[in-house]
Amino acid sequence: MPGMNSGLDPSDPTVVAAFHAALLHQAIAVLVIFAVLSLAWVAARDRYPAAPSAVLPGLPGLPGLTREPGWRRVLRIGFGVLWLFDGLLQAQPAMAVGMPSQVIEPTAASSPGWVQHLVNWGATTWSYHPVEAGAAAVWIQAGIGLWLLFAARGPLSRLAGLASVAWGLVVWVFGESFGGIFAPGLSWLTGAPGGVLFYCAAGALIALPARAWRGPRLARLLAGGTGLFLAGMAVLQAWPGRGFWPGTPGGRPGPLTSMVTDMAGTSQPGALAGLVTRFGFLVTAHGFAVNLVAVACLGALGAALVAAALSGPGGWPGRRPVVLRAARIGLGALCLADWVLVQDLGFLGGVGTDPNSMIPMLLVGGAAVLGLRGARSPADAGARPASAGRPAGARRPAGEGRPAGAGDGAGGRPWRSRIRPAELAAALAATSPRAVGSGAAVGVILLGAAPMAAAQASPDASPILAESINGASAPLAGPAPGFTLTDQDGRPVSLAGLRGKAVLLTFLDPVCVSGCRSQAQEFRQASRQLRADGRRVMLVAVNLNPVYDSPAYARAFDREQRLTGLPNWLFVTGRPARLQAAWRDYGIASQPLGPGMMLGHSDAAFVIGPDGRLREELNFDPGPGTAATRSSFATELAAAARQALAG
Repeated sequence: MPGMNSGLDPSDPTVVAAFHAALLHQAIAVLVIFAVLSLAWVAARDRYPAAPSAVLPGLPGLPGLTREPGWRRVLRIGFGVLWLFDGLLQAQPAMAVGMPSQVIEPTAASSPGWVQHLVNWGATTWSYHPVEAGAAAVWIQAGIGLWLLFAARGPLSRLAGLASVAWGLVVWVFGESFGGIFAPGLSWLTGAPGGVLFYCAAGALIALPARAWRGPRLARLLAGGTGLFLAGMAVLQAWPGRGFWPGTPGGRPGPLTSMVTDMAGTSQPGALAGLVTRFGFLVTAHGFAVNLVAVACLGALGAALVAAALSGPGGWPGRRPVVLRAARIGLGALCLADWVLVQDLGFLGGVGTDPNSMIPMLLVGGAAVLGLRGARSPADAGARPASAGRPAGARRPAGEGRPAGAGDGAGGRPWRSRIRPAELAAALAATSPRAVGSGAAVGVILLGAAPMAAAQASPDASPILAESINGASAPLAGPAPGFTLTDQDGRPVSLAGLRGKAVLLTFLDPVCVSGCRSQAQEFRQASRQLRADGRRVMLVAVNLNPVYDSPAYARAFDREQRLTGLPNWLFVTGRPARLQAAWRDYGIASQPLGPGMMLGHSDAAFVIGPDGRLREELNFDPGPGTAATRSSFATELAAAARQALAG
């Protein structure tokens, strides 16, 4: 799929070094964010030690808020840790280059064409800007994880849940190709409907207002929904003709057998590889029995959770706790067994982005069971009155119970007065440490999102791709060797006559059918990127083929490569003696590949300043010749031309 592949090795040292440098610089920025906010909070507390706690109503630690329900805490802390873990996985060296080609592309390969096109659109940004995109994924996910861990309740906690939903949907669509729900062979055992969809579900629950957590209704809905989901997965697993019953249908490995076999070949500890391999043999030999166990477990767990959700706290006298305990143990055992034996922990091999779907599924299902166990009365999660926790006879803090921003006067304080430094310092002093940590976590998310947004806004690839293929440019000094030749329209052109403009010079074969075409397109893109500066830059190609030295061949090449509309493009040619002199002066070697054929030649581009002096030489080997690398070379050319114009 075009756009998903930069053509580079995921372990390319140039990109890996740039990726590590970006992570290091941004890690320092993260530390600065936390240090500045912490110091500001401490200073504000010292300045306003008796600040009223109602300055910022509704934030964590303020009067009127209740203890967080236990099963909400499981979701918040569990998925907060998962987001942090996923962020660390995104920092693996191979992620910068390997994410589109080794993770996104294989995931989308079996999906319908429209899914592949949509995913390819998103993956193009990553391929064009691997360092920025890779670092952004690290800090966005780490920031969401920290935000969930810091914000226990109140609006900040709900916003953290919404952030988890928003980013989770991005990952689910572009990273997991909708969790494979549109691909054949959909199975809960192999990860459907996508692990990150559980992140979204948990985030949506965390984002619910406090009143939704009062009473047993939400717990029943979650348990019933989880049960129906497991029952539906059991039906899909048992559906005839989907290839799950035999281990090798038609002599070919079935979906489950293929998954286990692929996982066994992943780079991992030998003991784990042996365990997965032996399970693969079991699936191959006894696929029917393995699938029967999976279907039965999924169906039984689904039925138990649905029945528990439909029964009230008084139903099943003496048996509901037993059923819930059995469901909890059964779900845990099934998820952990599948996580180890089928999904192989999900994050091994150097390009694993998350622990796959079983751990998120276990958190959601476990929270549902925990919620049902604790749902005895509406008072369990009910809100305390605003005076709860205040000693008898204590006075209400100043401003409590009034609308935010209301002052002592009838009209309240104007908004300008509330953003004065003293007012902001007092508000910061009244903020809890969790709220300060949440603010720092938001800063971490923005630190990752800003470079990604800037990269998305640019259609041009990062020059790091060109540098990784051909190395850094070589600085040159001295006057550029002159020449006088004929352009594609038959007009004489001399290098001296271009004085006053920067010149990007290369050597092309007009009958070349490989690298020269890529180089021509790179020059064409560089002209577009230069925009207004293009009027002060000339793009010049010297003919490399002494056999096809007529201007007609140059014109034909221009038409084919859509270069005829570039006002600053010159394809110059001449008699063989003059061409060979230009090749010799610039150190260009060429070799005929056969009678009447194109030439094999060295690929280079030279940057000449407006003063006629050489500035640098760029190795111009087209390398893999992908859309990303062509754009990257064009970016490098445009940057070199601007630097030459700047002197």
